[in-house]
Parts: sequence; C-alpha cells; structure tokens
Amino acid sequence: MSFWDQFWWLIYPYIVIAIFVLGHIYRYNTDQFGWSAKSSEFLEKKKLKWGSLLFHWGIIIVFFGHVAGLLVPKGFYDYVGISEEMYHFGAVWFGGAAGVATVVGGFLLFLRRITVRRILVNSSKSDLVVLVVLGAVVLTGFTNTVGYTATGGEFDYREYIGPWIRGILMFRPTPELMIGAPFGFKIHIISAVALFAIWPFTRLVHVWSVPLTYLNRKYIVYRSMTKKG
Repeated sequence: MSFWDQFWWLIYPYIVIAIFVLGHIYRYNTDQFGWSAKSSEFLEKKKLKWGSLLFHWGIIIVFFGHVAGLLVPKGFYDYVGISEEMYHFGAVWFGGAAGVATVVGGFLLFLRRITVRRILVNSSKSDLVVLVVLGAVVLTGFTNTVGYTATGGEFDYREYIGPWIRGILMFRPTPELMIGAPFGFKIHIISAVALFAIWPFTRLVHVWSVPLTYLNRKYIVYRSMTKKG
C-alpha cells in the first residue's frame, strides 16, 4: 500500500472526523448567534422557491439512500429478501431521480447567489466555498450513478466502500478496500469528506437546528414597515 493510499483512506478521514467534532464544539461555544442558514428570502424569493425545494428534497433522499447503501451491510438485504436486481433498480431510478433534483436545485441556487447582486454582496466567502464543494460532491456522485452504475459497471460499492466507511466509523479501518475503487468513486469520496471538514465553519451547521416540519412550513412573509398618519 502506497503512502497516498494510506493518507486518503486512513489518515485523511480521521483528520476530518476530528475537525468535524471539535469544529462544531468550537462553533457552538463561540458563535451561537450565527448558527443558522441566514435566510436571504427577503432579498429574492422567486428563484429561491424552486431551487430550494428541489435541492432540499433531493439531498434528503440522496442522504438516506447513502445510509441504506453504505451503512447497512449488504447481507441484511439478502436476509430480508431484497435481491441484487431490486436494490440496483431502486438505486439507479430512485437515486437517479433524486440526484437530478439535487443537481438542478443546486444549480438554480448557485445561479441565484452569483447573479442576484443583493445576494452576492451579502454572501460570505464560506457561502461560495460551500456551494463549490457541495457542487463537486453532488456532480461526482451523480456522474458515478448515471455514468457507471446505471451502465452496468462491475464495481460493487456495497462490498468495498460500504465496509470501508463502517470500518472507519467503528475504528477498525480497512484502507486496502479502497485501492481498487474506480477513480470517479474516489474523487466523490474525497470531496464528500472535504465537505465534512468545512461543515462546522459554514452555514451547513443549520442542518442540526432544522425542525422536522421545516420542509412543510410556509415561507416566511417579510413586509416592509410603513408609518401611519
């Protein structure tokens, strides 16, 4: 195993886990006031609506799809009677649809942030960094699903990437499992881990404060104050 294999698949994940945990503790203790998504709805609403709906619903489905595919052992599906074909169908079609929604929604939100001047001037550097890194994660994941898995790629991420992730989380690392993974999957994982590294220092922390009814709530109505008389 080369130095870079050890770095990317053993050292790098644990560095990021440490940053993720300690960073959240530091952020919570020093910047509770900034622990939010900093809504920009009052600056522009029309472009936000569809971008936000598509992205948030899409990313939630993608997230639970990753949990089902990577954190749940493959043997569990065999035990409950879900065949390889059934799993593959759901991963490609439902995962692909969620991926499309996430990509389109993310693109709309990115365009909104860089083309609406009032939003751009009120954006921080971390807002733009999040969009770039998140865009890389989403695009590489979507490309792997559509360009590799859906076209009959032989690499089974549930037999290699899934056990590797579970090994990292249980402190029983098996970096050798990642050596033979296709390049696209490696780039997706490296960018996804990078997202967790910047998470505590960006607006992404609002994920931990979102109420369960967030996606069903009505949009906040902003009205200008006018003097009477």
